[in-house]
Amino acid sequence: MRNTCLLADSFCLRHLTGTGHPESPLRFQAIDSILSFKGLKKASNTFKPRNATPEELLLCHSKEYLQIVEQDIQQCAQMGIFDGSYSLSTGDVQICPDSLQAALIASGAALTAIDLIMEKKADNVFSYQRPPGHHACRDKGMGFCIFNNAAIAARYAQIKYEIKHILIVDWDVHHGNGTQDIFDNDPSVFYFSTHQKGLYPGTGSRDDRGVGPAEGTKLNFPIVPGAASRLAVLEAFQGPLIEAMQSFKPELVLISAGFDAHYLDPLGGFNLTENDFAELTRLVMQIADQYAGGKIVSLLEGGYHLEGLALSALAHVTTLMDKHIHNN
Repeated sequence: MRNTCLLADSFCLRHLTGTGHPESPLRFQAIDSILSFKGLKKASNTFKPRNATPEELLLCHSKEYLQIVEQDIQQCAQMGIFDGSYSLSTGDVQICPDSLQAALIASGAALTAIDLIMEKKADNVFSYQRPPGHHACRDKGMGFCIFNNAAIAARYAQIKYEIKHILIVDWDVHHGNGTQDIFDNDPSVFYFSTHQKGLYPGTGSRDDRGVGPAEGTKLNFPIVPGAASRLAVLEAFQGPLIEAMQSFKPELVLISAGFDAHYLDPLGGFNLTENDFAELTRLVMQIADQYAGGKIVSLLEGGYHLEGLALSALAHVTTLMDKHIHNN
């Protein structure tokens, strides 16, 4: 058994995205309910995250972008648009007056997770806050994402705890263009992504391997949707990722844990099952155990079929805990 901590704050339910939007408050409720029902969410292992500060957001985002977010959300409130039908001006992100606070908590959860790991209060951490983050670039939000939670966590870990090598594993069905954008020329952060070829946002080609001194520390696997997709994802983890880590040797592992590669998900064309997410988790844990003392921070990204999301998150958490739960 491992000491797996959970980060959850129901304030994220107040981040509204409009009727019928896939990135809805129901996502948090689906994960929270199944973890509670299975007895995995307890007072002893569940923490409320803090807010990220403006200074911490500036580790990965421009001052101008932070001003845009504040101004857009103020305008939304002044216009009295409370239902999530207002959009962030930089891209396809639905917002409401409470969206800034929800985003500060989502990024703050990633930072809280780093502290829990580095202060040895947890072996690994899973945060299921929303909004997600991996599409958020340095100077714009997009793809349901306001701030890049994983990127901010990585920079924070480097600055506060002097961690030199960080691996970010992204198994969301969409490429984390924002994360790669932020670290594209930084060889200290290795970004590995499996994602559906040609799907939003259309980035992450095989020859997109980082620039300058970072070339080779970005590894993208665009995969054709369909029957062979789950095997292609698993093979990318079992082979190229493990091989690349032999020389990179990460001291900390972050997971952009999107569960929209599940076969039930309406936004993707992959066919992974919840058991596959358990296997991906095991493979990442092997890397973390070998090089990083088991230190893993996992942050929720996508996943838009509520049952598929809940079962996948359950499989992920039980694997992080080294615990078997019967799905009955």
